[in-house]
Parts: sequence; C-alpha cells; structure tokens
Amino acid sequence: MEYCTIAAACEASITEKRSEFIAQLFPIATVEAFTEKLEEIRAKHHKARHHVWAYRLRADGATRYSDDGEPQGTGGVPVLGVLQKNELTDIGCVVTRYFGGVLLGASGLTRAYSSAAALAVQNAPIQHFCEAMQLRLQMDYGMYGKVSYVLPEYEILERSSDFGENVTLEFDVKTEHYERLTARLTDLFNGTPNLEHLDTHFADFGKSGL
Repeated sequence: MEYCTIAAACEASITEKRSEFIAQLFPIATVEAFTEKLEEIRAKHHKARHHVWAYRLRADGATRYSDDGEPQGTGGVPVLGVLQKNELTDIGCVVTRYFGGVLLGASGLTRAYSSAAALAVQNAPIQHFCEAMQLRLQMDYGMYGKVSYVLPEYEILERSSDFGENVTLEFDVKTEHYERLTARLTDLFNGTPNLEHLDTHFADFGKSGL
C-alpha cells in the first residue's frame, strides 16, 4: 500500500486576460479540516468572485469538487483532474479567481483553473508514503560494516543508531521488502539475526536512505 500527498501548503498564481487565479494547495486528513481551510481562504480573499475547489481523501475514498458559480465543469472538475493525474490524496486545492473584466469562455476557464492548480502542484513538496515496518537490529561491531553495506539495497529509512557495547540500528523498510531483507540478513549472520519488529505504519520514502 502506498499514497502520495504534500508535506506543506503551497501557493501559485497565474493571470489570464486580467483575471488572477490563485491556487492554494494544502494537506488535509478530514472533510472538516478542508472546510475550515476553505472558509479561511474565503475570508482572506473576500473580494474575489469565485473560490473553486476540490479535495481527495484516503478515508472512504472521499472526493468532492465545486465550480462555485463558474459554468458547470469549468472549475472544480479540472482542478480535481490535476490532483488525480498527480495521484495526490489527503489533499485540498482552492483556486480563487479575481475577475478582470474579460470573459474567458468555458475552454479558457478550464485551462486557467487547471494551469493554476498544476503550477501549485509543481511547487509542492511531494511525499511518497508506503506501508513500512519499523525494525530494530542489534549486532556486534564486526558485523556492522557488512550490514551497512547491505541495508541501502532495501530502501532503508534510518531512525536511530546507537554505538554502545553493541551496535543497535532502528530503521523503516517497506513491508514488501521485509521478507527479502530478513532472508538476506539470515544469510549474512549465518543464522537468525537479532531483529525485532517494533511497529507497522506509513513512512515517507521520498527521503534518502541509510
């Protein structure tokens, strides 16, 4: 199991025939969190004519969008399409439009809303979360060099290292790699390694490994 979202909110804007389109992209976990952020944006840009929006949540596969007064299908759908194309979830996007006095037509609106949202995604810090197992591995110093050479082959995310009487490493590995990793370590140690499973969760594997 895996999913992509963003680490922090970001913003981008474009101008199309004197209309300004301000896209705000932000991570969310619930519908309530999205609603709160939407109201915050509406209050900040209370003079704007439209606040087109879309969101996607992992919980129950919730997906919603709104044209907020724009012609049907010209705002919310293209914004949602950008989120879907980039396979982003647990995310909301609001594109605020300040009308510039020139009508854009359906195709112009669709292009402007999608372009603003796409630019925000381009600027966003993307996170790639995968189901992972948190492990603790203990060994003597004689094995550390061999282990540190092997672990990066399995996209390890280091959590901590302790160099006391023995070496203790805590790290995450993708669940899909766990069996291959344990088999490799068993072979390396010529027997069952001192490996403890601490937790199973989602971890951001966009980060560099050990």
